[in-house]
Amino acid sequence: MLRSHHPQRWRTLSAICLTLTCVAGFDTAALARAPSTVYLEDMTSPELRDRIAAGTTTILIPIGGTEQSGPNIALGKHNARVHILAGRIAQELGNAVVAPTIAYVPEGSITPPTAHMRFTGTISVPEPVFESVLESAARSFRQHGFKDIFFLGDHGGYQRNETKAATRLNKEWAADPRARAYALLDYYQVTQTAFIDALKKRGYSTAEIGTHAGLADTSLSMALDPAQVRSQLLPHGGQWTVHDGVYGNPTRSSAELGQIGVRLIVDTSVASIRRQVEQHAAGGRPAQVPSSQSHSAKK
Repeated sequence: MLRSHHPQRWRTLSAICLTLTCVAGFDTAALARAPSTVYLEDMTSPELRDRIAAGTTTILIPIGGTEQSGPNIALGKHNARVHILAGRIAQELGNAVVAPTIAYVPEGSITPPTAHMRFTGTISVPEPVFESVLESAARSFRQHGFKDIFFLGDHGGYQRNETKAATRLNKEWAADPRARAYALLDYYQVTQTAFIDALKKRGYSTAEIGTHAGLADTSLSMALDPAQVRSQLLPHGGQWTVHDGVYGNPTRSSAELGQIGVRLIVDTSVASIRRQVEQHAAGGRPAQVPSSQSHSAKK
């Protein structure tokens, strides 16, 4: 009766029923699917909660910085680089997510300006403030159920601050060590050792490779986020000096050279994280870095 005498009403009711069925089916499918991203910022709170409950209990806290890198690399170099690298490391681990990148780090005195603060665009915060941010972030993630919390620093100047923050956290959590904090120094150190050695074997000199905005630094950015590099200016790289904020010669930089460093960083970091997570699961203590170890403000 309804269909024959009220065709429009029948069509409307049918459409509503079909819509409800589709919505219900969509919700069911959505709940059954885990988000494919490894970046915490791209997940909803329930998605992250479910990911942790399913065994993803390692979190990587990428640390960048906003600093000058000569005329050839954008101020956000470290932020862009560590964001991408942390994502690749998390993907290879298979049980990790990546926290938001920390872009405000110690870069020297503001007044009078020292170090990179002498160049326009650099942002600096006091070391105690920086360490407090790291510690508060780690405490937050521990509260949510993460067990292994890693600091990944892309800049050499604050490596010791990562270590100090991790040491304080582990001392604080000693009575209930279900979570641990780690300064993943291997992430940065490999760029100062194995990557440099690989470039030298290919005929590049120490002076050319450089320590900041030189061939190694520029090549890494070209491999990961080429938009950060002003490639059209690289032919002038041999003319730049420390007064331009460049320590090295980026003229012959390339994405191909940068990929060598990318692979070393990812492989070294993944191996180190797995080793330390396994040690934690077995009840061992986290590896300690000698207090005498120094970290230069390279790159």
